[in-house]
Amino acid sequence: MTTLTCIFDAYGTLFDVNAAAQVAAQDPAHATLAAVWPALAADWRAKQLEYSWLRAIAGQHCDFWQVTQDGLDWALEAHDINDPAIRERLLELYWELPAYKEAANVLRQIKDRGVQTAILSNGSPRMLQCAVKSAGIDTLLDEVLSVEDVGIFKPADQVYDMVGARFGGAKDSVLFVSSNGWDVAGAAGFGFRTVWVNRQAAPQDRLFAKPHHVVSDLTKIPELI
Repeated sequence: MTTLTCIFDAYGTLFDVNAAAQVAAQDPAHATLAAVWPALAADWRAKQLEYSWLRAIAGQHCDFWQVTQDGLDWALEAHDINDPAIRERLLELYWELPAYKEAANVLRQIKDRGVQTAILSNGSPRMLQCAVKSAGIDTLLDEVLSVEDVGIFKPADQVYDMVGARFGGAKDSVLFVSSNGWDVAGAAGFGFRTVWVNRQAAPQDRLFAKPHHVVSDLTKIPELI
């Protein structure tokens, strides 16, 4: 099947979600973070995802910015950090997460092949708009799709169905790329062809669908078009 559209998850796939804690920890004013930022970043991300899943299951949707703040507050308490300035700085940095170094070139190569590119993310529209502009990839994307249009987080089918509603085409004409194993399972189960970006060489999730391809970063994606 010819690929007509290449869809990317945003956080952890195109954007480095650990960068906010890493950058903040380099500031002498936030020295408390120096020794704990990797664990803090991991806990923040884990709770951010857990809260999105639980809200989807419970039918208690809110936008991803609220989930992001709630996850951070849990992580800060878990690491016994009670400093409003640190919290404010971490949230500020989350609006301008950098893209992975290979992301722009990969998107450009895909566009050069005549394939449409888009983001499909749990992120709120404003979060995503700020991220793609800050990372300098806004001109390399045909669309940025947010779950806010359907009011439920991934991996609900309603989210993946947004791709067809926007671009049309058969499900297997979509190549879906994510660094999250659960997201890839949701997309593969929906009918997309999938690529799992396994940056951490993690074990494959034991879920209802498997990725069609596994790569260690984004550089191989154009070859899979």
